[in-house]
Order: sequence, then C-alpha cells, then structure tokens
Amino acid sequence: MVAGGETARDRSRERARPGRLSVQRVLLVALGGAIGTAIRHAVTVGAAAWLGTGFPYGTLLVNLAGSFAIGFVQQVAADSGLVPDDLRLFVTTGLMGGLTTYSAFSYETARMLEASAWTAAVLNVALTTTLCLVLCILGIAAGRALVGPRV
Repeated sequence: MVAGGETARDRSRERARPGRLSVQRVLLVALGGAIGTAIRHAVTVGAAAWLGTGFPYGTLLVNLAGSFAIGFVQQVAADSGLVPDDLRLFVTTGLMGGLTTYSAFSYETARMLEASAWTAAVLNVALTTTLCLVLCILGIAAGRALVGPRV
C-alpha cells in the first residue's frame, strides 16, 4: 500500500482503463497499424495485377472490407463483452486504421479529377461512400446477429 491507501495494483488498473494513454496501448495500435498497412499494400498490388490499374480497386476493396470489419468488431464488443478492450483497440484503431485509407481515396479521386476522368471520379466517390456505409451497417448487423442485441 502507498500513500493515500492506494496500492500498486489500483494504479495499474487505473492506467489500463479504456480511454487512458499507455505505452502498451500505443504499441498495440502501432502493431495493428503495421499489419493493416502491409495487408493494404498486398491487396493493392494484387488488385492492380488482377484487375488492372485503370481504377483504384485495391483502395476500394480495403475500404469496403475495413468498413464491414469495424462495424462487426465494434458491435460485438459493445453488445457482448466478448472482445477485450485492448483487442478492440488493436483491431479497430490499429489494424483497420492501417488497412483502410481515406487519404489514398482522396488522392486517387483528386488525380482522376485532374485527369478529367469525371466518370471514374464520381464512381469512386459513390462506390466508396455508399458501399463502405452499407458494409459498416452490415457488419453491425452481423455482430448483433452473432451476440444478440444489447440488453
């Protein structure tokens, strides 16, 4: 016990609370981000080889997958308690943060506009915003179906 009746264990619990910055949580986010970024690179290269480079298929694919995954994980975490907070942070902030990429989406769309590729730019914006939102909603629904509604 230390001054004020607080134990080292109490201080440890306080540091581990969600919303508090800790070295462990920063490292979890960094590791998840590194993995997500590597996956994004692999998907982008693979999509370009498979589908061509005329449209940013890789960016669209990772943003769609990430939108579903973040909806699913957040819903399961919120409704079930089955996802520990550190795992949720690793997956949603780290992995999905590294995997999905609004900045690449913005850049690729801006380049399309600069090249007067109006149809491709509008298609990219429409597909990304609409489908990412729909897939996030589907992820939430899948998570809810898996663990049941919040009580």
